[in-house]
Amino acid sequence: MSMPGKTFLLISRASPYGSTQAREALDIAFAAAAFNQRIQVLFMDDGVLQLAPGQQPSATSGKTLAKTLGMLEHYDVTDIYVEQSSLAARGLTPDELVLDCKVLDNASMGRLVAGADTVFGG
Repeated sequence: MSMPGKTFLLISRASPYGSTQAREALDIAFAAAAFNQRIQVLFMDDGVLQLAPGQQPSATSGKTLAKTLGMLEHYDVTDIYVEQSSLAARGLTPDELVLDCKVLDNASMGRLVAGADTVFGG
């Protein structure tokens, strides 16, 4: 499937549980992808915790995000990035994440943001 010229970058900064921000950010990605938009997702700050393995949400938080994150590929969202310093600060390595992500340093992250037509932060 060919993608149109516009690129949407979704920056997900929220932890996976405790609020609806993480799930709402994914909903935005799915909605835009359903309209054949080119979607890129960048996980940074506490958003990298969405990618951690073995998540156990509390009774009030509902379902784990792991299955929802796995749906990104089905919507042709394959440009998935993670900020290197956010991973390190939380003791995570790229090898253990639940999604295959491209790890970005600050300079690369700046180029990614600058190259997007529209940026959504959350």
